[in-house]
Amino acid sequence: MPIYFYLPRDAWGWMSNFSPHGIALDGAFWPTVEHFFQAAKFTGTDPAHADAIRRAPRPRDAARMGRDRSHPLRSDWEAVKDDIMRRAVRCKFDTHLDLRQLLLDTGDDEIVEASPIDFYWGCGGDGSGLNRLGQILMDVRAALRAAPPAGTPAAAPRRKRGR
Repeated sequence: MPIYFYLPRDAWGWMSNFSPHGIALDGAFWPTVEHFFQAAKFTGTDPAHADAIRRAPRPRDAARMGRDRSHPLRSDWEAVKDDIMRRAVRCKFDTHLDLRQLLLDTGDDEIVEASPIDFYWGCGGDGSGLNRLGQILMDVRAALRAAPPAGTPAAAPRRKRGR
């Protein structure tokens, strides 16, 4: 059964990039994944704008500032945006072990960002969107299953039964 998320205040809202779970990446603390992602659009082109996005009071402010095209986007943005999102999402679930467990507890359920307007990161209003954020969350979930969080011992190898 698919898991739909969108607003941070909803039941599955901790999956949202707007959820209040900060991350430390690239030598700075970011209040949310959204802050980091939006600022990354300006890496190398407008560091002052990127820093202003980092300091934005709310993730929706960071999103608005990241969509401001009066500031030049990095030239490789379309090629790197998925990897930047994956890196930030992975950092969120490596940092917040309670969220890591919640994500692992979703089992093999499909995860869908139920954005009514975003047809790239979400499923869009009619469900035909690419759901790239949901795909990244499922990829991160699979990677987390394969690796313990930093600072914890790896699970002991399983012994074969009957020998």
